[in-house]
Amino acid sequence: MSRPPGTRSHGGRLRFDGWIAGLGTASGTRVVLGHWPRSPFGPFSDVMLERPDGERLLLAPTRETADFVSDTYVFDTVRVLPVGVRVTGDTWSVTAGPLDLRFTAGRRRLLGLLLCAVPSVLARQPAWCALTSLPASVLLPGVRTRGSAGAGRREWYGARDLRPVHAVSGRFEGVDLGAAAPVVPPVRFGFGSVPRHPSLTRVTTTVDLPPK
Repeated sequence: MSRPPGTRSHGGRLRFDGWIAGLGTASGTRVVLGHWPRSPFGPFSDVMLERPDGERLLLAPTRETADFVSDTYVFDTVRVLPVGVRVTGDTWSVTAGPLDLRFTAGRRRLLGLLLCAVPSVLARQPAWCALTSLPASVLLPGVRTRGSAGAGRREWYGARDLRPVHAVSGRFEGVDLGAAAPVVPPVRFGFGSVPRHPSLTRVTTTVDLPPK
């Protein structure tokens, strides 16, 4: 594939600014939405799903984004199809092929208020993400802010906001997903999971590409 803007054949550091929503549902399907207004690929959104039987799926809007995400994380099935996200107030609507999803974010709690005080320039620094790794794993079991990814890549997550998600509704392949539920068991796309309780996180993700 052709390289997206900002990547280099000899390696480099890429940054993605946006939101990650981690949702559990009563059906047992867990959903992770990545919504990236700023990225080396331009604005895009992608969806990772894990079915109750453990199958991991990626829904991505272009072959370039699908290849990049599937090289970084682990999936059993990858589908390239339009992914649309609409935000109206606190309500998010997501359409991605067989997925039709809506969720509503609630008011920030103490941790969310503290994260809002983190300057964006600080959240972009891997050293800051390394410093927050232990507190994050204690406050949000399963969450890791740094780790090794696929294809020899390294990743850091710098959170800048956190809001609970109270209401979830949707269908996938014609099946009702049910109401919001804990993300249990944790998703297995990469080195860490999203928070156990459904949530929406503002984040800067930094990816280091290894030299070729």
